[in-house]
Amino acid sequence: MNCSTPFAPAPLLVMALCFPTFPLMAQTNTPTAARWLAAAPPVPQFTVPDSKAAWTKRRGEIRSTLGQLLGKLPSRPTKPTVQTLSREDRGDFVLEKFQFDNGAGATVPGYVLLPKAASATKKSPGVLYCHQHGGQYGRGGKEEVFIAGNPVPVAPGPELAKRGFVVVAIDAYCFGERDGHGPGGLNEKGSAGEMTASKFNLWAGRSLWGMIVRDDQMALDYLCSRPEVDASRVGVTGFSMGATRAWWILALDDRLKTGVPVACLTRYQNLIAHEKLSAHGIYYFVPGLLNHFDTEAVIACIAPRPVLFLTGDQDGGSPADGIRVIEVRAKPAWRLFGRETDFVNDLLPDLGHKYRPEMWEKTLAWLDKQLKSP
Repeated sequence: MNCSTPFAPAPLLVMALCFPTFPLMAQTNTPTAARWLAAAPPVPQFTVPDSKAAWTKRRGEIRSTLGQLLGKLPSRPTKPTVQTLSREDRGDFVLEKFQFDNGAGATVPGYVLLPKAASATKKSPGVLYCHQHGGQYGRGGKEEVFIAGNPVPVAPGPELAKRGFVVVAIDAYCFGERDGHGPGGLNEKGSAGEMTASKFNLWAGRSLWGMIVRDDQMALDYLCSRPEVDASRVGVTGFSMGATRAWWILALDDRLKTGVPVACLTRYQNLIAHEKLSAHGIYYFVPGLLNHFDTEAVIACIAPRPVLFLTGDQDGGSPADGIRVIEVRAKPAWRLFGRETDFVNDLLPDLGHKYRPEMWEKTLAWLDKQLKSP
C-alpha cells in the first residue's frame, strides 16, 4: 500500500492505516452520542433503598446534592416583599398584577387570579402555573395564562380561577416583561439574552436553571402567604419548560401537595443517546448532574405526594424509553409508603410535543381531586 499517493476517497480502515493519528473509533458504526457517553464518567445507577428510614436519609442527600449543583444561589428572603401594581375585576375573578425584587438584580413581574369566593375566612386551594419556553420570549411568559391554544387548549388561568383555584404566574428569566432585562440589557433580547444570562450565572458559580427555580420558589412563597390561600392545598402545573420547572420544584419543596407536569419528563442519558440535546435550550442544563444520578433520582424526591405526568410517546424532547426507565426506578419510592397509585405516568400513544384537550381535562380532574378536599 502506497500511503504517499494523492488523497482520494478511501475506506476508513485504509485511512487509519495510512495515518496513525486518524481515530480508530471512526472505523465503527457506533453513533457519536454513544461514544461520548461511553467516554464520559459513568453515571451512578439510582435505586430506592428498601426502608423508609434509609430512603429519607437518601432523599436528604439527593436534595443536598441538587442544591450544590444548582450553585451558589442567593438565599431567599424569609418573607417576600411584593408590590401590587394593579387590581381589576374580571367577572369570575379578580386579577392583580404584582412584582417583587428577587434579591439578585432582577424584578419579577407576575399575576395572581383570585376567585370571587376566595377570602381570608374562606380559604381556597392554590396553583402555581409555570409557563413554557417555545422561544416565545417577548410574547410569552406569564401572559400564557390568558392565551387559548398555546399551549393549553383553553386559557388556563381564568379556567382554573373559575374552578376555585387562586392562581399565581410569573415571568421566568428572559420572558415576558423580563425579555431584554438580562446582563446584556435591551440590546440583547430573546435567545441572545438567554445565552448571556446563562454565561453570567456560570461565572457567578451557579446555573440559570437554578435561578429560574429559585424565582419559582419565591412565587410559591408569595402564593402560600396570600390570606385567601390554604397553604396546605397548593399544587403546580406547566407545559414543556413549565413541566420541568414543576417537577423540579416538587422535588425540592414539600409545600406543594401535588403537581401535573405536562410534556417534559426527560431522562438525560436517553436524551443524549437519541441525539436530541438540541431539543432543550441552554437555560435547562445543570453542570455535573450526571456525575451523581439521572432524572429518576430527582423525580423520586417527590414521593410520596401524588403526581401526574402526561407525555406523548413521540415527543423528541422526552424520549419514551427514558420515561419508562424513570418510572421503573422512581416508583419504588411511592411503594415504600404504600402509595404506589399516587405516581401516575401517562405516556400517551402517537403524540408529540402537544397539549391535547383530553390532557387538560385530566389535569383539571387531578387538581380537583388532590386539592379541593383538606
